[in-house]
Amino acid sequence: MKSIYISDLKVKDEIMDFFMIKSVLVKSGSNGRDYLDMVLGDTTGEVSSKKWNVSPQEANKFAVGDIVKVKGLVKEWNGTKQLDVNAIRLAVEEDDVDKSAFIKCAPIPTDEMYKYMVDTAEGFKDEDLKKLCLKVLEEKEEKLLYWPAASKNHHAEFGGLLYHMKRMLDNGKAMAKVYTMLDEDLLLAGVILHDMEKINEIDSDLNGMSSGYSFEGQLLGHIVQGVKSLEKNCDELGIDEEKKIMLEHMILSHHYEPEFGSPKRPLFPEAEILHYLDIIDARMYDMEEALRNVEPGEFSERIWTLDNRRIYRRK
Repeated sequence: MKSIYISDLKVKDEIMDFFMIKSVLVKSGSNGRDYLDMVLGDTTGEVSSKKWNVSPQEANKFAVGDIVKVKGLVKEWNGTKQLDVNAIRLAVEEDDVDKSAFIKCAPIPTDEMYKYMVDTAEGFKDEDLKKLCLKVLEEKEEKLLYWPAASKNHHAEFGGLLYHMKRMLDNGKAMAKVYTMLDEDLLLAGVILHDMEKINEIDSDLNGMSSGYSFEGQLLGHIVQGVKSLEKNCDELGIDEEKKIMLEHMILSHHYEPEFGSPKRPLFPEAEILHYLDIIDARMYDMEEALRNVEPGEFSERIWTLDNRRIYRRK
């Protein structure tokens, strides 16, 4: 049975407990010996972990998704916790480990979030955007119910892609009430479609755990994949050419900067707002996660996705 969670780990703690492998690589140390560079996790978080000086047999024994029992010491490295693993083994049936203690899930049931997507699209006044979004949602339904929004970082969890889209839709609806010049249907369609090809960019198992990126995802990425898919769907449905190109532009520009994958910056209001809805939700998610286990009046560890800032939790 599991007795300690990652949120409870303190520097200098000696631990012996069960965790799930979220990522694992075999690397070579300066001494020429192989070691395991892992991220271990449970429902409360993740911790960078190292198992030094492993044999060739041990090096290839473990995989993403394995539940393992580890013995080790919690240390601090570059301002963050690191677990130095002294011993590691695969969990066995006799350990009586409940897998639900290790799978991080979005806080809203995925069937509820999927229905919210469909209901939103059903409510569009623009018939082109309605039939396009409903077609895509129906085609992707099975995977949407568990797919993460990232391999690591924001919304890398069971149902994370739907959760990201759901919160962006909520914010988008509010934005459209404030900035009445916005075409609400176009903005919300952009939200539904902008990250949809993460399903083909990111590899994931049924637990919403990603082992990395697909071949096409590595070479093209979800922005290019998204434009390709959108072009095909719009042509099949006979979508108006202007709408098709504007939606393609929203996908192309939603990362804003060329160094983050966007060849164009937003050139109309709905595209501009889409970018900020995306970045707001990503950053709020990262801040929420950073503060999850921080006491009032204290700072988090450095969060590299937030420019290595340490986030403060108010008293």
